[in-house]
Amino acid sequence: MLSAGAGRPVPATSLFRAPRDRGSGLARLPLAGGCMGPAPRCERAAPGSRGRACAMDLSAGYLARGRVLVARRMMTQPDSDLEEDALKEDLKFYFMNPCEKYRARRQIPWKLGLQILKIVMVTTQLILFGLSNQLVVSFKEENTIAFKHLFLKGYSGVDEDDYSCSVYTQQDVYDSIFFAINQYCHLKNISLGTLSYEQDEDDVSGLQICKQQYKKGTMLPSNDTLNISIAIETDCIHLDPEMIATKEFGDLMMINSSFFNFEFYRLIQVEISFKLKGIDLQTIHVRELPDCYAFQNTITFNNRAHSGKVKIYFDSDADIQECKDWHIAGSIVQKNTQYILVFDGFVIVSCFASLILCTRSIILALKLQKRFVNFFLEKYKRRVCHADRLEFINGWYVLVIISDVMTIIGSIMKMEIKAKNLTSYDVCSILLGTSTLFVWVGVIRYLGYFQTYNVLILTMQASLPKVLRFCCCAGMIYLGYTFCGWIVLGPYHEKFEDLNTVAECLFSLVNGDDMFATFAQIQQKSILVWLFSRLYLYSFISLFIYMILSLFIALITDSYDTIKKYQQNGFPVTDLHEFLKECSSTDYSKEPQASMPFICCCRRRVSDDNLILIN
Repeated sequence: MLSAGAGRPVPATSLFRAPRDRGSGLARLPLAGGCMGPAPRCERAAPGSRGRACAMDLSAGYLARGRVLVARRMMTQPDSDLEEDALKEDLKFYFMNPCEKYRARRQIPWKLGLQILKIVMVTTQLILFGLSNQLVVSFKEENTIAFKHLFLKGYSGVDEDDYSCSVYTQQDVYDSIFFAINQYCHLKNISLGTLSYEQDEDDVSGLQICKQQYKKGTMLPSNDTLNISIAIETDCIHLDPEMIATKEFGDLMMINSSFFNFEFYRLIQVEISFKLKGIDLQTIHVRELPDCYAFQNTITFNNRAHSGKVKIYFDSDADIQECKDWHIAGSIVQKNTQYILVFDGFVIVSCFASLILCTRSIILALKLQKRFVNFFLEKYKRRVCHADRLEFINGWYVLVIISDVMTIIGSIMKMEIKAKNLTSYDVCSILLGTSTLFVWVGVIRYLGYFQTYNVLILTMQASLPKVLRFCCCAGMIYLGYTFCGWIVLGPYHEKFEDLNTVAECLFSLVNGDDMFATFAQIQQKSILVWLFSRLYLYSFISLFIYMILSLFIALITDSYDTIKKYQQNGFPVTDLHEFLKECSSTDYSKEPQASMPFICCCRRRVSDDNLILIN
């Protein structure tokens, strides 16, 4: 067997057909100068071993002269044609999908298998972290609700607005402040949770009360006179739990009576802050180590508006800390934590392997792009267009690389959180959630190998530039309505009080949500503003729903129709596509295989190393 053309095996006897000399009956072989010469002559021999030896000598002569002929023909072929053929084969192989690459050269699609494995592992990791994070969130929320019931007098269980509750008399302000202090003093006797006072290394931190008020001033609303300094002074007192436990509550108030003598026309706000410690024991039931929490609680009595209404805000900031000394008897919590850490390690290894493979593919693709650009410039004396250059940049690989980097960082943070060395749940959630989103979006790439599913990808790709330009124009109109509604309807409608709320309200109107409530809640204190609100809302809804939204859908529909026509009649041909059309199809299915087909399919041939650029 000899190798000819693109490396396909060809029988030796088919390389040339030696014409026979009619006079002598001998076959004639082509000589170096292109002439036909006589083949080696074999003496007549009797049947037996000498006859077979003579036949073998004759075959050896044929093969030797055939090798010389093939070698000289290959030497006469120009180097530029060889380079062009090699480039065409590389380009053709690069734009194959993994299944075609396997059928062509028996190259196992490692990246495809690794991405499928990574989808399963990353999703499982996210679910496990989500279940653990759900316990953290529920513990924080339940403790915040318990704190409001413990320290806010008359709390109904539902916040009035962005604040928890409000009071309207001076006595109610004093009662609410003294109620919070008294509840703090008897916390251990009334609380149902695992709560205690925070204790520093040196001392037990207690409760701190601060008041802010204008430095000095007088106010006589009866005759419209005001004399006040805008300078703000702050005064604070500190109450230790030990001092609170040894003295009566009334005695404490008498000692600090001067502090609690408020001049409400100067009072801006009163702030009560204290720290509490707690332990979350529900994680033990799901075989996880318990978390220790430090709650920084703040109660604020806001009187900045001086409108006769004091708003009471309650804010609780929970910080997860490592438990210093813990021991759990009769549990497999620690072993379960080790298993999860090992699983996270496998996720990091798989993502790191995927990152290396995708980065290698992008680098080799850029090298192939450079080869094609240089060859096109040398042969055709013109540059490759920008669209053909972008064909070599696989955006899916870029998406996978970003996802792998985020998954690796998020997994490392998750392992630290699991080992109670780190408490950044929010950052870890953002990294793992976004990476999982990118992983599942990347599945669309493999669906794109089928023509039916590829319509979605091509439609999004074709319509994206037009949609972005359209959104820029529509966004200008949207911003104009946002600013107009905020300045005109803000004093008369709660959904137009600030810019963020106005933008959310208008976006909900575009989607057809809460239309009647938006119309009905406008206050009819000013007939002019009421008429303007009707004109404002009717024009916005008509313009965006019936015109702008319809045009937006029409752009996507037009792109979809264009892609369908391209699939039926053919896509526009670029220089790259025209160059690939000239590439002759190579039949890889007739290559010889070993006696063990499976092992042969999994083995990569050394002869392909010079042709394969993209794994």
